[in-house]
Amino acid sequence: MSSLDQVLNDIDADLDNSLERLFAWLSIPSISTDPAYAAHCRAAAEWLQGDLAALGFEASVRETPGHPIVIGHQPKAGAPHVLFYGHYDVQPVDPLDMWDTPPFEPLLKALSDGRQVITARGAVDDKGQVMTFLEACRAWKATVGELPVGVTVMIEGEEESGSRNLPAFVEANQAKLKADVALVCDTGMWDRTTPAITSSLRGLAYYELILRCADRDLHSGIFGSAARNPIHVLARIIADIHDAEGRIAIPGFYDGVPEPPPEVLQQWKALDLRAENFLGQVGLRIPAGERDRMVIEQIQSRPACDVNGIVGGYTGEGTKTVIPAEARAKVSFRLVGDQDPERIGQAFEAFVRARIPADCSVEIITYKGSRAIQLPYDMPALGRVKAALKDEWGREAVTIGSGGSIPVVGDFKRRLGLDTLLVGFGLDDDRMHSPNEKYDLTSFHKGARSWARILAALAA
Repeated sequence: MSSLDQVLNDIDADLDNSLERLFAWLSIPSISTDPAYAAHCRAAAEWLQGDLAALGFEASVRETPGHPIVIGHQPKAGAPHVLFYGHYDVQPVDPLDMWDTPPFEPLLKALSDGRQVITARGAVDDKGQVMTFLEACRAWKATVGELPVGVTVMIEGEEESGSRNLPAFVEANQAKLKADVALVCDTGMWDRTTPAITSSLRGLAYYELILRCADRDLHSGIFGSAARNPIHVLARIIADIHDAEGRIAIPGFYDGVPEPPPEVLQQWKALDLRAENFLGQVGLRIPAGERDRMVIEQIQSRPACDVNGIVGGYTGEGTKTVIPAEARAKVSFRLVGDQDPERIGQAFEAFVRARIPADCSVEIITYKGSRAIQLPYDMPALGRVKAALKDEWGREAVTIGSGGSIPVVGDFKRRLGLDTLLVGFGLDDDRMHSPNEKYDLTSFHKGARSWARILAALAA
């Protein structure tokens, strides 16, 4: 029996104990956004430090101005070295009355279709996913006595609150975090039986517009049609962002937007992601993006712009006939390829200011942005990981893009020179950030087996 077979058998035999360890971690309410849970976040970090130490890692809880970061280090002379990233913090649980069971009392239950699932806040995002990797390491140590590659683990406690202190930590600890490739588990499968490697992440640019006209709210009967209404001005700006074909009309916006290779487009086409299936799950059916693009392109490889919030005037109960003095909107752009957040910001500001009447003003607040990330399609480690996933799942792993942003991947590239392999086992119905969050038992079990295979493949 090969070493890998022994490791896989150990993961199977130890599944109940693996769940017990995961449940102990899930029971700690490590909500990073609420200061009332700061002690719980520290408790979750200390629990993880203890688990890593038990696995033979040089493990420590490292302080930051916010919640601590857990570092585990286990080198192996002459072998490749990987840096694994995840997070121990979780989202708030509100609304609590929408949960079927208490969010920090994890349990295993059966769904109506017979699937066994782990239910708890953090089950999929991200404690359950982190533990798939740690259980793979545990099995290697239990059966072979050592890991097949050198491993550094970095698990933060502020991902759900913006990772404010992570970039500075990475910058200050470059020597400790040195590796050949980074691994991130905070992603998902294509479907319940098809593994996926996320090869690209859209970047982000985020702005708030504050449009001001009159120096006070006005009576709409007295000033109506004569005085400028900032909501009208703001609405026109927002409407002008997209043309009739769904394209973003800001000059120069598409500079640096690449086309995927033909073979990748063919793979995506074969996945047959139909609008009625993708949008149907949220009660929609008609795509709003560029009309000449497949839905899978719209959400993975094309840039996007959305208004995330808009407010102005009277919004309380009943009526109040005013022309407001001020209107606000929050606008975000998802970026791809070589789009530069700074240049996008300059173009967007010029676009907005060109539409402001002479007697009105606009304040534009810029929030932190991030560039898009694209893995090289010919990256050797990518092929090895795809083969390892196929061996476990019996199906070819698909290489997909993600419409979301994981800023730490950019930090790894800029500060450490590392490409990142994003491999996760979450599913679309895992209710991430929602009440009744869950993680399929199959995802957890086969996720650990997958990481065991990936570590062996990366050692080659």
